[in-house]
Amino acid sequence: MSLVEAVVVPSPPLLVPEIAGGSAPADAGLRAAVRSAVAELLAGAGHVVVVGAAAATGPVDGSWDWRPFGVARRGPGNGPLPLALAMGAWLLDDLDPGRGRDLFGVATSEEPESCARLGAELVRDRDVRLLVVGDGTARRSEAAPGHLDPRAAAYDGQAEQALADADPGHLLGLSAALGRELLAAGRAPWQVLAGAAAGQRFHGDVRWSGAPYGVAYLVVRWTAA
Repeated sequence: MSLVEAVVVPSPPLLVPEIAGGSAPADAGLRAAVRSAVAELLAGAGHVVVVGAAAATGPVDGSWDWRPFGVARRGPGNGPLPLALAMGAWLLDDLDPGRGRDLFGVATSEEPESCARLGAELVRDRDVRLLVVGDGTARRSEAAPGHLDPRAAAYDGQAEQALADADPGHLLGLSAALGRELLAAGRAPWQVLAGAAAGQRFHGDVRWSGAPYGVAYLVVRWTAA
């Protein structure tokens, strides 16, 4: 079996309009790009797996819950999900609530080789559509969560080029240690995507790229070449 298609999106809570509140219009372009890419992913047949950063690696159960962000809404299921998986589950519930899915967490401690193995295992027994949720570095400006690190822009550029080229080898070349220093939460999930795509050819389409709050956000779609 194989990877059918994949979409990479970021995980900021501002993707939820009620959480963004008065600043929502400023992020309308990012929000629209995310929703459009995910809707296209869901347009075809195949099982959906959401991959995102978590405290430990493996399948995850739970629900999205926006109450900690001041919005009295939560999804079905028990227990809060890590933010990346919560965002992915919310997007699926919002766009295609009946769609079956699995949620798979990846610890930031995972090295590229183990991420590649995890990705291969996800597609071993079935055709899969991957929704990969994760941010780039969080050190792109002084106002960023990790403050400014001059290495962050180059790291994000390498990641964006690998995703644009749909190049699994280039993605697996991203340094795990440097990614952790730069608070790149998407590094491990992106490398799981690389493992899932190994041996196949895809076309990469970057729909949105920027670091408006000092955190790098990418929206990318991979379709069969």
